[in-house]
Amino acid sequence: MNMTQIRGGLSITQLAAQTGFGPDTIRYYERTGLLPAPARTAGDHRRYDDRAIDRLRFIRGAKRLGLRLGDIANLLTLRDTGTCPCEPAAGLLRRRLNDIDAEMTRLTELRGQLTTMLTAIPGPACPDPAPGTWLPATATATGAATGVGGTGTGTGTEGR
Repeated sequence: MNMTQIRGGLSITQLAAQTGFGPDTIRYYERTGLLPAPARTAGDHRRYDDRAIDRLRFIRGAKRLGLRLGDIANLLTLRDTGTCPCEPAAGLLRRRLNDIDAEMTRLTELRGQLTTMLTAIPGPACPDPAPGTWLPATATATGAATGVGGTGTGTGTEGR
């Protein structure tokens, strides 16, 4: 831990106010190495400089893009060496974009399933559902079940 003692700098509360992170999060980032240990006052209070603000803003931006803390740590390590993190960042962002595309596909399929289920629900004169299903007994008996709450066989044993 950096035990340099100083008088100026930002307190953890001031740093939190400027960056939007809570003090506990800032301390966590220190423990995990995302944020270097700050200088300390004679009374052992943390004092942060502008580099901490810059680093926390970088972390916030990377998190907003959906990068994991491990990936962010790798980018920060490269950044600290003075090496341009552009190439590794491009790979991380490509993977993240692929993850988002896969999630959008999954959500589109889910939306279709929900729409199908919603259109299968009868209007205001909805009869009581058959035991073990979400659909009225008349709907399951005619084969109009959508699989919610069971197999759609209409036996009344679904979900038991």
